[in-house]
Amino acid sequence: MSKSRTTGSTPAAAAAHAGAVSAHPQDGFVWTRPHLLGLEDLSRDELLHIFRTAESFQEVSTRSIKKVPALRGRVVVNLFFEDSTRTRMSFSLAAQRLSADVMEFSAAKSSVTKGESLRDTVRNIEAMGVDAFVIRHTAAGAPHYITQFTNCHVLNAGDGQHEHPTQGLIDIFTIRERKGRIEGLNVVIVGDIAHSRVARSNLWGLNKLGAKVTLVGPTTLVPKAFERMGAKVSHNLDQALRDADVVNMLRIQRERMTSQLFPSTEEYVRLFGLTRERLKGTKPDLLILHPGPINRGVELASDVADGPNSSILRQVSNGLAIRMAVLFLVNQAPVSQGATAPEI
Repeated sequence: MSKSRTTGSTPAAAAAHAGAVSAHPQDGFVWTRPHLLGLEDLSRDELLHIFRTAESFQEVSTRSIKKVPALRGRVVVNLFFEDSTRTRMSFSLAAQRLSADVMEFSAAKSSVTKGESLRDTVRNIEAMGVDAFVIRHTAAGAPHYITQFTNCHVLNAGDGQHEHPTQGLIDIFTIRERKGRIEGLNVVIVGDIAHSRVARSNLWGLNKLGAKVTLVGPTTLVPKAFERMGAKVSHNLDQALRDADVVNMLRIQRERMTSQLFPSTEEYVRLFGLTRERLKGTKPDLLILHPGPINRGVELASDVADGPNSSILRQVSNGLAIRMAVLFLVNQAPVSQGATAPEI
């Protein structure tokens, strides 16, 4: 069983036809994926196509009426089983700016508390006539799993310690915007890599676009196993920053830790916190990113987070364009049930 949602010969043509955005120069690429589950499976061409589509949506936020009709009549469900501020609000606003209707789901106020399964939750909501699920879940593979039994589009808003594809896209898009390229850049990702789905999505995307990635943090949080994914692993931040063009600081995810993985916060700040003093040994145009939320005074000093090298708020702004782009693109592809996915 399949349900086609194709509205044009190409995403750009469909958007232009709907009056949504100005068509960007055609590259001959046609988007065919009905879901966005991760960056690991995306090609270089697909990544660049998302960025071009996002660029065409950026000007929507500058209009007096910040809305286009690209997804008019569609219904997007934010299916969040984890707390979120930026990601949930960003997806909601992105869908609304595309003229979609948005339904908000909260696990704490749903039948999940009565024992309803993920499958039943999804199928019951789908029966109301919705078109897309944006899902955040504590279990890795949850977005992949629900593609097995839904005819709706599925977008991964973070699954366990697996991936957070839209945040990865936002980070890479922001680097490309500020630096003009990705290929050949030295990108350092610092912090709790072991528990970070953001780091994994960044690593997959950056590798495909030709960046050199170094992962930095305590040995307990940055295992050597990440070298098999194409990254360099270091436990010396000052050394890693000497040749860095970009540094992406990640927070310590205490909610995912089952034991104390470093001696103290004070020691972590001394060894891996980004301070004004530490910046003296870096390139003057070092780009500083953080996916949020920031633990000020831990991974980032406040004067660094708010300083001239920081593009943290720009990441938030770019999040709207990226999420508009992926919502638009997946909704142009037909959905077929039965994709292979892990059981959870």
